[in-house]
Amino acid sequence: MAPVTMPPVEEARDVFRRLGYSVEGDGVDLRAERKWRTVHVTALDADDASSPPEIRADGGTTDYRLRCFVTWMEAAGDLRDRLARVDPDYEWAVIGVEGDDYEVVDRAVGA
Repeated sequence: MAPVTMPPVEEARDVFRRLGYSVEGDGVDLRAERKWRTVHVTALDADDASSPPEIRADGGTTDYRLRCFVTWMEAAGDLRDRLARVDPDYEWAVIGVEGDDYEVVDRAVGA
């Protein structure tokens, strides 16, 4: 497993590819597409997941109404709690990864 100080970018790619999405992008921000659905995927290391930089309530862009944050399993709960407190007005999900395994920790539909 990669150190938790590195964002799980390749793991995020693998999760979405296994779900049938095509994945594009470099760095920690990716775009996953499948049929009519486009998801803005952001990979966060454990530090950023536990105390992330400001998460914009509007998703940071008008192009994406679906957001998914992928982080290491041990940090996924903190990230979920942070998103729940911010209560963004877009649909979001948090996926925790550990090795080849992943778990959808939570998802919410914004107000």
